[in-house]
Parts: sequence; C-alpha cells; structure tokens
Amino acid sequence: MEKKQYLECAQIINTHGVRGDVKLESLCDSPRVLADLKRVFLKEAGAYKEIKVLHTSIFKSFVLATLEGVDDMDKAMALKGKTLYASRDDFHLEEGDYFIVDLIGLDVIDHESGKVYGRVTDVINRGASDIYVVKTENGERMMPAVEEFVKAVDLDKGIFVKTIPGLLSDD
Repeated sequence: MEKKQYLECAQIINTHGVRGDVKLESLCDSPRVLADLKRVFLKEAGAYKEIKVLHTSIFKSFVLATLEGVDDMDKAMALKGKTLYASRDDFHLEEGDYFIVDLIGLDVIDHESGKVYGRVTDVINRGASDIYVVKTENGERMMPAVEEFVKAVDLDKGIFVKTIPGLLSDD
C-alpha cells in the first residue's frame, strides 16, 4: 500500500488578530507537534502548495500561526475552514510510532495461528493508549493498542495480536 506523502495536520478554524494570523485546531498528536512545523501545505486543484510557517504559539489547545503571504485579515478569513497538510518527512517518529493513516486498512492477525480477525477502520486516541477499531465478521470491535495485545506492527503485512476470548471474536 502506497503511503500518502502529505498528511492532514490542522484545520484553520478562525482568524486571530488583525494582522492575518490564523487559529489552528491540531490534528497531530499534540498542539506542540503542529507548532514545531516550519512549513505546511494547502491543497489547491489537487496539488500541494508549500506555505512557510513564520511564527507559532500555543493558546489553550490551539495553535496560533503566522503564515507567509497571509498578512491581513481578508487573506486569513479566506483560509477559514481549510485543511492544512504536512509532509511526512517533516515528522520524526520514534521506534514503534506510526501515522494513524498508515494503520487504517491493515489486517489484524493472530500472531500464532495467522487467523485474520478483521481490518482496522479507525484509531481512537483519547487517553493512556490508542484504541484500534476493528471491523470483524461479527461487527465492529475495539482493542487497546497495548503490548499485552499488540505483538508486532508490519505496515506491509498487518498488525499481529494476541487476543483474549471475546475481544475480537465471539469464541
């Protein structure tokens, strides 16, 4: 499966001030990850246009950003509601970290028997660990993405798991 080069990283939700700054809702792991980006991309007519990030600050759970070429309220207002993208090359993942977009669509496979339980349809991140949403033949199931269950992730083959009765199947 070919990996997307550009990943959604923020939603422009409003303007900020009168000089053209924008207020961003982070789609990254945290506002800090978004605020550390030196460039973002805007998708226009199927192409990605690079925009330099001149300055950022974190305000509550949002990022306030000064973008190159956006120097007044009208230009900032024209961007409201747009999605910003980042190049996957601009992120530095630690060993064992993955982009959620790369996990979606992977098979969930028993690491001993090779049985395929289903396919990851979503990843929920709301606490201590991620939760994989897995579409199985018996409906949607949720599985914590913790070492106890997830034994290996191979972006070409799938997510290898050790499960317990009732977690991913009715047996």
